[in-house]
Formats: sequence, C-alpha cells, structure tokens
Amino acid sequence: MAVVDAAAGGRVGDAACGVLSDRAPAKVNLTLRILGRRADGYHELESLVAFTALADELTLVPDVPLALVVEGPTASQAGPLADNLVLKAVRAAAERITGLRLGAFGLAKRLPAGGGLGGGSSDAAAALRLLARANALSRDDPRLADAARATGADVPVCLAAKPRIMRGVGEKLSPPLALPSFPAVLAGPGFPLATKDVFAGLGLKPGARTGASAQNDAGVPTEREALLACLGEHRNDLEAPALRLAPAIADLLAALRAESGCRLARMSGSGTTCFGLFASQSDAEAAARRLSQANPTWWVQATVVGPSGI
Repeated sequence: MAVVDAAAGGRVGDAACGVLSDRAPAKVNLTLRILGRRADGYHELESLVAFTALADELTLVPDVPLALVVEGPTASQAGPLADNLVLKAVRAAAERITGLRLGAFGLAKRLPAGGGLGGGSSDAAAALRLLARANALSRDDPRLADAARATGADVPVCLAAKPRIMRGVGEKLSPPLALPSFPAVLAGPGFPLATKDVFAGLGLKPGARTGASAQNDAGVPTEREALLACLGEHRNDLEAPALRLAPAIADLLAALRAESGCRLARMSGSGTTCFGLFASQSDAEAAARRLSQANPTWWVQATVVGPSGI
C-alpha cells in the first residue's frame, strides 16, 4: 500500500507487513431528541445510537512518519487531507500520551461524507483503537477517551461502537445497551447537509429548552418488537429542519416506507442519509436493489444494524 506523508506530501514507502487494521462502522441515530441549547451555543441532545455492519476500513503501519492516504468509492467526498478527523484524533492522542508510536494510516472510504452516519467520527475512533493496539494501551485508557472528546462530538460513542444513549453534546454516554439486530437499508440522496445549518433551523436561542423529556436507559427494550414500538414513540428532531433545507429527504423516506417489509424509516443524525429497518434480510436486500435501480443517483446499501459495529 502506498502512503503519503500528510505533512510534506511525499511518499513514505510501501508496507507489505506489520499492518494493523480496523473497521469504522456507520453510526445510526435511532432516535435524536434536542433538549435545549446551552448558554455557550451548543445544543444539548439525547440520542439512541447503534452501529451497522457497513464500515470504512482503516489501516496503520506503525513506526513510520505520520501519514494518511484516502482511497475508496467515497474518497472524493472526504475533503482536504489536513482537515481529516483521523489526523486530528492522532494528534490529540499524541498531545496526551508521551512517546506515542505513530505511523502511516490508509483509509478506505465507503461511507458518504456529511450524511449523518458519523463516518469521519468513526474513522477517528478507529485510528485511536489502532494506536491503542500499536502502543499496547487499553481501549479504556482515559487519555484515549479525552482525545476522542477533543476530536469531535460523535467520536466518543464511536470509540467502542456499541449501542448507547449519548447525551450532552455527545460526551455523556450510557452503559452499552443490549439491542437486537435489524436488517436495514441505508439510503442517501448523493449530497450532504452542513450540520450547523440543520441545527440553526431549529431556531433555538442560547439558554432555551424544548420541553422534550429525557429517556431512561433502563427503559430501552431489548426485544425486537418492543424496541420497534419504543422507537415509534420517539423521533429525530433534526428531521424537520433538514427537510426544509433538502426536500429530497422526504422522497427517500417515502420510498423506504413503501418497500415491502419496512418496519420503520427515519433520517439519521443531521441527515441526509435515511435508514429503514426491515422484517428480514431478504426484504432489505430486495428493497436496496429496487431503490438503486429506480434512483441511480442515490447511495443505497443493505446492511445490518446490530449490537456492535466492530
């Protein structure tokens, strides 16, 4: 694998051995409630998060100059290399852990950027897990958790990639939850939305509260039908402002809901990707094929939303 020095732009060589690898699974916000806006301007949220079998792939060649190369079907959406959250996470970890062994990272992008699936955050979390392996650190090392918080709001929940309720601005996590798995379809219109624009569409002033009630960790069902009923009683509060900015999301949701076997369809995160939970894997795969054929500009994938993404 050829890698590129992220700082100098030069080649640092081909790695045929000593390569560590990890998956960076897509994050799905099964629910997302906005509880209010803090005095510092950040929105306080509560979200039931799960992870999918669909993932980016990240590799690390230790003990060579810090580097990153991005390849794969959605690499063109990843933005400037210097802004990549993988490098931000690595540098945050290096600031907190003296003598940390670094190396050259290779990122195979399969998830769409800016689609509400936390792809960049999951990539950053995978980088921290790889650094932990390369340096014989526990994944529970508090310095890694601190680096995750410093990197981005979604990175802490992606670090273990297990279902949880995330609160605050994403830094407060419930214990892992024993959710059942669901066959699923992810579908995006082929363009992103800026998270800040979606949150701005809520129109909340600093210090305002929405009146939404908090969810009890112990109240999240572990059986499939009960969980579907519970999810139906909640929603994604960012869906309405996202629909105003991108009406095409309504087409995605309608198409998913019209598919045979779809039990629930909802937007993930701040959009634009939507997910459908299906009765069976065959239903999900058939729906993905039909949606892809009918809408060739959409990004559509069948997958599984499960109890762990790694």
